[in-house]
Amino acid sequence: MSLPLRALWVARLTNALETQRGHLFCWVPVAMGLGIGAYFALPFEPSGGLLACAALIVLAGASIYWRTREGWGVFALAIALIALGLLVAALRAHSVSAPVLGYRYYGPVEGRIIAIDRSVSDKVRITLDRVVLARMSPARTPDKVRVSLHWPKPVIVPEPGLRVMLTAHLSPPQGPVEPGGFTFQRMAWFKGLGAVGYARTPLLALSASDPQADLWVYRQRMALSQKVRDRLDAPVGGVAAAIVSGDRSGIAAGTLTDLRASNLAHLLAISGLHMGLLTGVVFAMLRFGLAFSPYAAHHWNTRKIAAVGALIAGAGYLALSGGSVATERAFIMVSVMFVAILLNRRALTLRAVAMAAVIVLLLTPEALIGPGFQMSFAATTALVAVFGALRGRSWHHIPKPLQKIGGVVLSSLVAGLATAPFAAAHFNQIAHFGLLANVLSVPMMGAVVMPAAVLAALLAPVGLAGIGLWIMGQGLRWILAVAHWVAGMEGAVGKILTPMPWVLPLIALGALFVILWRGRERWMGVLPLMLAAILWAATERPVVLISDSGGLIGVMTAEGRSVSKEQGESFVAGNWLENDGDPADQATAYARSAVWDTRLRHFDLAGHSIHHATGKRATQALPACAGGVWLVSNQPIARAGACRVLDPVALRDTGSIAVYADGRVVTAYAQSGARLWTPKRKTARKTRAAQTASNAD
Repeated sequence: MSLPLRALWVARLTNALETQRGHLFCWVPVAMGLGIGAYFALPFEPSGGLLACAALIVLAGASIYWRTREGWGVFALAIALIALGLLVAALRAHSVSAPVLGYRYYGPVEGRIIAIDRSVSDKVRITLDRVVLARMSPARTPDKVRVSLHWPKPVIVPEPGLRVMLTAHLSPPQGPVEPGGFTFQRMAWFKGLGAVGYARTPLLALSASDPQADLWVYRQRMALSQKVRDRLDAPVGGVAAAIVSGDRSGIAAGTLTDLRASNLAHLLAISGLHMGLLTGVVFAMLRFGLAFSPYAAHHWNTRKIAAVGALIAGAGYLALSGGSVATERAFIMVSVMFVAILLNRRALTLRAVAMAAVIVLLLTPEALIGPGFQMSFAATTALVAVFGALRGRSWHHIPKPLQKIGGVVLSSLVAGLATAPFAAAHFNQIAHFGLLANVLSVPMMGAVVMPAAVLAALLAPVGLAGIGLWIMGQGLRWILAVAHWVAGMEGAVGKILTPMPWVLPLIALGALFVILWRGRERWMGVLPLMLAAILWAATERPVVLISDSGGLIGVMTAEGRSVSKEQGESFVAGNWLENDGDPADQATAYARSAVWDTRLRHFDLAGHSIHHATGKRATQALPACAGGVWLVSNQPIARAGACRVLDPVALRDTGSIAVYADGRVVTAYAQSGARLWTPKRKTARKTRAAQTASNAD
């Protein structure tokens, strides 16, 4: 490149960056997010040397930016922030390291209850710490285990701090149900869960609730939840408890299904809507109350006093709600807003959203890859951008009631459009009538439910909280009625197949470029959005899926995927069908193929001759090894030869397996790589040889 041309490009770059002056801070969480995303996308765990290089890049980039502050210094800072994101994610992953169960365990489990919720199958589920397992040293015992209680009539009611014992089936956190799918192992690693399982025996109490301070807040939270449920009948009581305390254990599966199908499940997540309404009501009540005092009104800055009171109320709500990502983001946002009031600055800006994102990513970088972070910040960023663009325009020609209705419709539409791609990608469904449900429900939430919750809190000290809760219950009955009505409409829910991994990052980067960049060049962000849509439409699903147990196979047919079990391994089968964008249940999928009716299943697909059997007798009847033949079973297969054996021994090394129409074979652990949260694996040959030697002895 000639010197004049290079100078021209440098001048254009400098001019482009100059137009962004004052708005570059909004790109800080974007750069950090790229680094965090890169860490989780790596097929290997970064070594100490690589992390040291990342630290040097951070220091060098910050130093260059400090000296120049413009031009190439901005790019140096961007690279430093990307390296910082990778470094923060790696340090966080190492800091939560804890023992993980290495095999299936059945026997006594002892521990202290630190969390209570519900499983996907609507069973009460408890999380234990200070765990003791039979014949296992403390160094190898998981710090936390999670157990679903399948005993029909509990002998005792689980409560936080109670030390209990039960007989449970435990196993290590499960790997991806298919290559590239949701990695429960990774989520469990960051939650400190070293084992998960279930119990069919009663829960026995060993001692009274632990009075130690580390569970005091959670104990108050669960006590508050129980009081709300005692005052209000189901299902209203369970929803009210979730809104007040964040505890969803009292919500029945049917209620949750209706809320999701009507796109009202966000009302359960204590997020910006709840935090904004609560702190807004407290702020208004304090200002209104202080206005009654002539002395306070004339001598005190009632606006700032109300802002401090609202901040305190928000902090208390954050503590009682359990502190999810959405709640943390919401509290940071309202904190920035009220601090801006204290400093006489404008409150709601994209800089405030960026500040909230930076804080969340520094504290919990793993939140980036979860639906909570993505949907929460997508909705908030879009709402602030849209209403910021409308700020200052005159709407006097529109009547006040219509302005309020229009504001609700517009906010619901913007938030719905912003979160739709992420909801579709993570949950494989779109609520077609979600806008209608939100327009009918969100005003009730703001005008009745949240003010009534504040009223109940104010009346609680004098024993009159029931008045506020009764009013709250009436509003929630309306919302649940709307959810049930909308969910029952024909075509209320559309199923969407899971996109390839690059789709969501392209959508996020394209949308952020359109929102954050200043100037006509912002519309270049539409190109990544178009590319994402093309890639999503071109996503290819495997023709064969094999679970990591060897007991379940899914084969693509003309009607959709057919699975080898009518029931059993329902979590895996359900995920396969959801990822296909298939609305069928497991029983329907099983009936799509007659091959499963035989004891020995055989089919030829994608150039592979696959034989499948379950149970010892059927496995012994599998054919002899031959080239191009796959033998699959949930029992050890005693075969030698040129065939590919996929039994529990081999699948322990590979994880679940996907076969595509062109013959490509992808294994879960080959795709995810050797990471901190993936199990340490031996080769199948060595493991099989060790088992053979053990049997011979």
